[in-house]
This record gives sequence, C-alpha cells and structure tokens, in this order.
Amino acid sequence: MIRILLAEDMHMVRGALVALLELEPDFSVVAEIEDGRGVLSTARELRPDIALLDIGLPGISGLDAARALHEEVPNCRVVVLTALDAPGTVHRAIDAHVWGFLPKNAPPADLASAIRQVASGRRIIDSRIPATAWEPEPGRALPLRNGTPLTRRETDVLQLASEGNKVSEIAGTLHLSLGTVRNYLTAVVTKLQARNRLDAVRIAKEEGWIR
Repeated sequence: MIRILLAEDMHMVRGALVALLELEPDFSVVAEIEDGRGVLSTARELRPDIALLDIGLPGISGLDAARALHEEVPNCRVVVLTALDAPGTVHRAIDAHVWGFLPKNAPPADLASAIRQVASGRRIIDSRIPATAWEPEPGRALPLRNGTPLTRRETDVLQLASEGNKVSEIAGTLHLSLGTVRNYLTAVVTKLQARNRLDAVRIAKEEGWIR
C-alpha cells in the first residue's frame, strides 16, 4: 500500500483528489493538509511514502516543503502539482529534490501512474510541462555547478547520451521515465544554446563538463 500525504489549499480540488486517489486499490491517503506549514510535522508523525503537494501552497510553498522533507523525512518522496509555467520552475523543483512534477490538468490515470513510479524509485517530469518552465528566469542566469550550467542529473543524462545510449537505455540506467529523459535532454540543448543533442555533446565535451 502506498501511503500518501496530500497538501492542497483549495477545498474542492483537495476533495476531488482524495476521491480519485482512494479509487486506486494500492493507495491510502493518510493525511489532507491545506497549508504548507503543516507538511513537515505531519510527515514526521505519519511517515507517508509520497507527499503530493500543490506547488503554490500558502504559508510554505510546495518547493520549500519538499526541501524540508528531503532533509528530515528523506523516505517520503515528493510529487508536485502545478498550474505554473513560470521560467525556472522545473529547475527549482529539481533543486528542491522533487521526484515527480506534473501539471494540474494531467489525467487521473497519469497521476496514479506517476505516484506508483515515484514510489518505486523513478523520477517523473511530465512531458506536457511547458518549455518555458525549463528556461531560466528573466534577468537571472542559471547557477553554475563546478563551472557548468547543467545540473548533476542533466550532466549524467548527457554523459550517457554521449556514449551512444538510447533514451530507453538512459532511462533504465538512471531509473527515470522516457519522458523525463527527453525533458532533461531538451533542457540541456536549451541551456547550452545548442542546435541539437549532438551539438550539446560537442559543447559539453569541449568545455570539459562531460568525458
């Protein structure tokens, strides 16, 4: 049984999500929260497997709650739901150690599938997330990590791609979904201002960011 903590401030949306989740035979919603400030304390007490969080929670945002959970309840993996396509949203979610990232208009079957995959150790970024959510915020450069604009996971994905691995092989090696791998590769091409994946590999190798 996958134990789920749900945090959503809109009462009707929260009720609908609970009803949908409880239809799944392997899901159990162990807590419903309407304010981000209650996420960490509730997770400490109940030790859920999954925290399903609205990214725009009042009090403490879903991403700030995700960071706190990663530090203090690391066995609780976070899936965030968002209606936002603001620049940098996906990168902030990755930095907050979010395991799953889905739009609020995702079909119920996709949400259920994402929760199961995250519970099994896969990271999920829905392919319907707008491209703008991957882009850096206006006027703000993406942080450099050891001289590279790529995150650790983006570097891992690009390294495997440079070695001739197919998307399916990269997904299997890194325990990611196919869509998430494709999203990472798209983000890499965008960040490096490359023409395509091969060009991104060339740029990264010339800069010494991958082998």
